[in-house]
Amino acid sequence: MTFRRWLLVILLLLPGLGLILWLMGTVVYIAVAQSFGLYSLNGESQVTMAFWTDLLGRKLFIRSIRYSIYVGLVSAFLSVALAYPLAIWLRKPFPGSMTIGAILKAPMLVHGLVAAFLFINLIAYHGLFNQFMMWLGVWDKPHRLQNDSNAIGVLILQTWKQMPFALLLLTGAVQGISDDILDAARDLGAGSWARFRKVIAPLTVSGMQAALVIIFIGALADFSFQTIAGPINRQSLSQLMVSYKGRGDWHSAAVVGVSMMIIALAGSAILALVSRLVLKGRSR
Repeated sequence: MTFRRWLLVILLLLPGLGLILWLMGTVVYIAVAQSFGLYSLNGESQVTMAFWTDLLGRKLFIRSIRYSIYVGLVSAFLSVALAYPLAIWLRKPFPGSMTIGAILKAPMLVHGLVAAFLFINLIAYHGLFNQFMMWLGVWDKPHRLQNDSNAIGVLILQTWKQMPFALLLLTGAVQGISDDILDAARDLGAGSWARFRKVIAPLTVSGMQAALVIIFIGALADFSFQTIAGPINRQSLSQLMVSYKGRGDWHSAAVVGVSMMIIALAGSAILALVSRLVLKGRSR
């Protein structure tokens, strides 16, 4: 393209994309500047590393980082692992496939807060799940399942909420694979697992990368599921940020927010790179 065409494309994009980039850039700049002591709402603004040094030296902050990464990674991998077989199953239309697909994507229409409260009611001490297990005779008394220390409830909610999104991306990617390629692999003696590992997965790696990255970022920064169904002895980064902000410590809240952005960017790049390298190695 000539310089004039590039200039025309840029000018056409500026009204929409330019506004979005300007707004996002302003927010990121303010957050980064506040994390270094600027734009103080309570006192004098000055550039300092004190807020970063203070938080990096706190065990609470490090635990929050580990916990948020754990929830983000496990939620992303579980969602994609469940979505892949469903996407392959729904690849070819069959009677009722549209209805099944619509039901599987229904969680996307349910608000996170609503889903969290419904889940809490289900697993409460005298909730339906405990009553059902006692009716079966598996348990002789109710068990405390709410706000478990291993965040199993949060992982279930994240997977239930995010799996339909992964299914949406992977279904389109799987449907784009030609039948001739799969038939050729089958004629060469490749079984179901071999066809998935050496044909389907490498050809759908872009959709898988997109699903992993988007779900990881969403689960990493989630607040509603963590607050309602998360463990009471751990705080996610989003909870910690809101806690600092509620105390009026905007600079520490900005440090946590910038940390989330850095972890989201670095984690997304690592997930995308590792998944592509692993699948390339398996396709040989």
